[in-house]
Amino acid sequence: MTKRVMNMFWLVASTVVAAFMTVTMIFVRLRVAKKPASVKKIILPPLFMSTGALMFIFPEFQIQWFQVLEAVCVGIICSIFLIKTSKFEIRDEDIYLIPSKSFVFILFGLLIFRICMKLLIGSTISVGETSGMFFLLAFGMIVTWRLSMLYKYLQLEKTLKVANS
Repeated sequence: MTKRVMNMFWLVASTVVAAFMTVTMIFVRLRVAKKPASVKKIILPPLFMSTGALMFIFPEFQIQWFQVLEAVCVGIICSIFLIKTSKFEIRDEDIYLIPSKSFVFILFGLLIFRICMKLLIGSTISVGETSGMFFLLAFGMIVTWRLSMLYKYLQLEKTLKVANS
């Protein structure tokens, strides 16, 4: 197989995986909204995702520091959409994440953005480097979003404790 065919295969395969992850996230988010939130539920997803950084052990995934900074900054900018739609409420002495109707559209919008960026960037850098950059983009986005959620959750928890004293 030629290099171009292999690149196209990896582009399509990674896009299918990203679409599957997006749909999975939508269902997980809807299910999570039915149970009270907790610090553990907010912190664990980025910790679990951080194991993906082991990809950088392999040379084909390693990228320049400028690319790291670029990917993380884009991730932080993309997290703004998730931060704006993540709200909590107090119900029955517990804190719940309010499911946002726009969350589904934001996730699909981010998926489309990711595919477009991958098509643009993928032609100039290798598949491994592209994968590394998109991992860092997603990680930067999720960490920023979850830190914001944690802050909002702790503020509500403080309010709840004051109200119960």
